Amino acid sequence: MRTLFVGDVHGCRRELSTLLERASFEPAEDTLVLVGDLVAKGPDPAGVIDLARELDALAVRGNHDEHCLRWYRASKNDEPLPELKRTHQAVVDALDEVRWQYLDALPLSLRVDTPARWQGNTHDAVLVVHAGLDPRVPLRDQDPANLMNMRSIRADGSISKRIETDPWGVHWPGPELVIYGHDAMRGLQRHPHALGLDTGCCYGGTLTGALLEDGEIELIQVPAERVWSDPGGGS
Repeated sequence: MRTLFVGDVHGCRRELSTLLERASFEPAEDTLVLVGDLVAKGPDPAGVIDLARELDALAVRGNHDEHCLRWYRASKNDEPLPELKRTHQAVVDALDEVRWQYLDALPLSLRVDTPARWQGNTHDAVLVVHAGLDPRVPLRDQDPANLMNMRSIRADGSISKRIETDPWGVHWPGPELVIYGHDAMRGLQRHPHALGLDTGCCYGGTLTGALLEDGEIELIQVPAERVWSDPGGGS
């Protein structure tokens, strides 16, 4: 069995389908794992969720998924609705109850118990999160906000959501290999014990997958069909 980990899809269903074809993905035999931000910024958030459900994909929740879910939860609880950016409003307009429930059920992290060799290191398992992990804190005690939003670790060890000082993956010691997304500005990140897959598909970059087979990882990329959104949040 093979496992295909895919970076931030952001509503780009057609690029995801192309990547699956490029990887010769077999739904009956292979496992698809999405690293979060399934929706927002791209053209077809509902289609991405439908494809993930069809393929019994595993996935974690990203920060843009969470932004949209805040609206959904408020609407379910008759609470004041949060103000939405245009890219998030498009998701709200596209999803029905079944798709919302799928998105709301996504965990913040997941573990894939299969060996993975990466950058000369052998790992017994893979951890998947959207943004990152604080290396000082056990997984069960991680701050959910960090799991969905962090990018850097400052010289004093504190966590930052911004691009500053070191990318957090530089400091991850293992033993698990962490596969994550979120950091499109830095692009593909290859650290000894961490692999960042967000290569900005929705911004006109590429969609990146990491195909794990027999302990080895092969990177696969497909180009975006067009620029779907600009990094400043427009579309």
